[in-house]
Amino acid sequence: MAYLLGIDTGGTYTDAVILQDEERVIAAAKSLTTRHDLAEGISHAATAVLQESSIKPDDIALASLSTTLATNALVEGQGGKVGLVLVGFQDGDLQKHGLAEAMAGDPILNIAGGHNHAGDEVAFLDLDAVSSWALQHSDVSAFAVAAHFATRNPAHELKLIELLRQITGKPISASHQLSAKLNGPKRALTAILNARLVGLIDRLIDRAHQGLLELGVKAPLMVVRGDGALISAEQAREKPIETILSGPAASIVGARWLTNADNALVSDIGGTTTDVAVLSNGKPAIDLNGAQVGKYRTMVEAVAMRTTGLGGDSEVHFITEGLSGGVFLGPRRVLPISLAAHIAPDVVHNALDQQLRSTIPADFDGRFIRRTAFFDEVEFVARDKEVLSRITTDLQPLAKVIKNRLDYQVISRFIARGIVQIAALTPTDASHVLGSTNVWDRAAAEKALLLFGRRRIGAGTRLSTDPVHMANLVIKQLTHQTSLALLEAAFAEEDDDFDRLSNEVLARHVITQRGLSQHRGLLKINVGINVPVIGLGASAATYYPAVGEVLQCEMILPEHAGVANAIGAVVGKITTRASASITSPVEGYYRVHYGQIPHDFSDQQIAIDYLVDQLSQSALAEAKQAGAEDIHLDIKKDIRKSTIEGREFFVEGIITAEASGRPRIA
Repeated sequence: MAYLLGIDTGGTYTDAVILQDEERVIAAAKSLTTRHDLAEGISHAATAVLQESSIKPDDIALASLSTTLATNALVEGQGGKVGLVLVGFQDGDLQKHGLAEAMAGDPILNIAGGHNHAGDEVAFLDLDAVSSWALQHSDVSAFAVAAHFATRNPAHELKLIELLRQITGKPISASHQLSAKLNGPKRALTAILNARLVGLIDRLIDRAHQGLLELGVKAPLMVVRGDGALISAEQAREKPIETILSGPAASIVGARWLTNADNALVSDIGGTTTDVAVLSNGKPAIDLNGAQVGKYRTMVEAVAMRTTGLGGDSEVHFITEGLSGGVFLGPRRVLPISLAAHIAPDVVHNALDQQLRSTIPADFDGRFIRRTAFFDEVEFVARDKEVLSRITTDLQPLAKVIKNRLDYQVISRFIARGIVQIAALTPTDASHVLGSTNVWDRAAAEKALLLFGRRRIGAGTRLSTDPVHMANLVIKQLTHQTSLALLEAAFAEEDDDFDRLSNEVLARHVITQRGLSQHRGLLKINVGINVPVIGLGASAATYYPAVGEVLQCEMILPEHAGVANAIGAVVGKITTRASASITSPVEGYYRVHYGQIPHDFSDQQIAIDYLVDQLSQSALAEAKQAGAEDIHLDIKKDIRKSTIEGREFFVEGIITAEASGRPRIA
C-alpha cells in the first residue's frame, strides 16, 4: 500500500491531497497561499492533510508539486537579472518576439558566429569578446545563450556554455536545450525567461523540499510540467521554464483521473480566473504554437489554456449605459466584503451602516482598502508617498483615503503593482446572501448588495432595492460570462469556416445567443456544447449547474473538484521527449542534426533509423533519471517531401521520441 502526496499552489489557497495507491482520495486540506513565501503555504497544507489522514509522514511514498510561481513571475515581470549572449543575429532581431522588452535593460552581447540552415558554420565564433564582457557583468543571476540555427548545429552554444561556466560559475540557459525548433529570436526569448526563473524555482524547490523533510516526508519530490507530465525536482531546476502553466495542466490531469472522461471541456474556476482547456482522447490538448504567458509566446510545450479574468472574487462593476443598466464582473480580483467583515468586523460594518444612512450614494460606497504586508519598497514620487501614507495594513473605507480623482489614479497604480488590496462586492458575497455559501459574514454581504443596488440606471430608477434580487443579478452575470468563456473555447477548437470571425465575436453573436435560448420563429435555432463540461474549483458546485443549463450540455461536477489540481499533481506520468531533424543539403545526402555535430548519410532510411535510435536512447535515459518505471516508448515521424516535375524530393524529417511511465514509488 502506497500513499501519495499531491500539492498545488493557487492564487488563494494551497491544496494538498493524499491518495492511496492512485485509487482513492483519503484526505484533502487547504491552506492560504503565502505569496511572500510559497513554501510556507505548502508546509501548512501538507501538515493539515497529514493530520486529517492520520498517515505517518514517512509512509508517504511520493510527493509532487504543481506551482503558479513560474507563470506568475513572468506575468508580473519578476525574476533574476540575466545576461544574454546572441551569436550571429541581426540587430533587428532584438525587436522580434519581445526580446528587447524581455531583457528590460539587462546586459546583451551580440557576437559573430552562428550556422546556416544546413548546420554549416557561417562565421567564426568570437569568444574573445565574451570573456571580458562576462567579467563586467558578473552580478547577473544567470546567463542565456542563443546562436543562429543552433538547432541545426549547437557547437557555438556548447562552447559558450563551457566558457561562461569556467569564467563565472553561473547557471547557463542554452536555447537548443530548450527547443529543437527553428526561429532563433523565439528560442532566445525562451532561454532568457528560463534564465530569469532559475533562481526562483531553485529556491522554491529547496524550501518546499526542506519543509517536507522537517515534517518527516522523505519521499522523492516531483514537479508538474506545463503539459501535465511529471518531472523530477532536479529537471525542474535545470528547465524551470517548463513549469509555466503547471497548475492549469495539473487540473486537466486531475479532471481526467476524477471522471475518466476522454473528450470534454474542463473549466476550472478559482478566485481570480476561469481556466478552460480541452480534454481530447484522454489527454490535454497542447498549444502547438508554444505556451503563451502574459505578453510572451515561448517555445515551451504546454496545455492549450484559455484564461479569463473571472472568478469567485472578481469585482462587480456597474453598467451605466442603457436604460436597464446591469453589472459585469472582473477582470480584477478583490477581497470579498464578507471576508473583509470577517477580518475587521467593526470597521466594515460601521462603514457600511454609515453609508446606508446617507441618502445619496457615493462613488466608493462598499469599498475598502489596505496595504499589503509583503510589498517591496520602491521609489515613489512625492504624491505617491503622500497617498501611501494614508493607507495602513488594516482595512479602512476607501473614501477615507481618496481626496480627489488624482488620488484614485495613484491607487490604481498601487493595485496593479500589488502594493494595496481592495475589498469590494464579489460573486462570493452574492453566494452568501443566496445561501449557497456560508463561510464568512453574510450580513456584511447583504449590506454591500443593498449599497450597490442604490445606483441609478438610465431610466432613473435604482438598479435594485432587494439584496436577494441584486445577488441573483450578480450570479446570473457570472453564469453568462462563464458560458461565453466556454463557447469561445469551443469555437476555437472547431475546424470549420468559423475562423472568418473571431471566437469572441462568434460566442456573442446574436444567432449564437438566440440558439442558446432555443429560438423558435420561422427559424429554429439550437446552440449548445456537444461534449460534457467538467467543472472544477471549490465553487464549481455552486455556479456551474446553471452554466450547464444555459449551454444545454452535461455538466460533470466530480467529488473532490475543489482539489483537482493537487490530485493532478500526483497522478500524472513522467514523460520525456527528444526531438531532432533531418535535412538534405545536397540531393542524395541526408544530414542528421543531433548531438554536438551533424552527421551525414547517403541513405535516407539509414539516417532515419540512426536518429530514431539516438533519440530513443536519450528519451529513455532521461525518463529513467527522472524516476520512471514500466516505460513506454513512442516514436513520431514527420517526413516532408515535395514533387517537382514528377520527381519526389526529400525536404525535411522531424523525429520525436517520447518515453513515459509512472514514477517509481519509494
